Amino acid sequence: QVQLVESGGGLVQAGGSLRLSCVASGRTVSNYAMGWFRQAPGKERYFVASIKRSAGTAVYADSVKGRFTISRDNAKNTVYLQMNSLKPDDTAVYYCAADSRGPIVTTAADYWGQGTQVTVSS
Repeated sequence: QVQLVESGGGLVQAGGSLRLSCVASGRTVSNYAMGWFRQAPGKERYFVASIKRSAGTAVYADSVKGRFTISRDNAKNTVYLQMNSLKPDDTAVYYCAADSRGPIVTTAADYWGQGTQVTVSS
């Protein structure tokens, strides 16, 4: 079992920045692809970013490319999402996920965090 706990969400003005963290416990995350999804009220959960096990290649949704950066520190069992130039459309609950199968996380990921709220005011 892997437990994921997100933190770092909050209220920020448009154009601002936030850094989300996801700390894993139970097993080392080096064996998992890690990623972030987000879900706005009344909408489905959408992929945001993912990073491979070796902290190499990262993949991003088109809507966040150039603004968000995912990174991981396997020694700290932690994955981060640096979010810059935030927009009101980025408002959502952000979920961390760990996936043991593919090179990137999908909605079928093995483990999910409880989510952290990000609200961007205009």
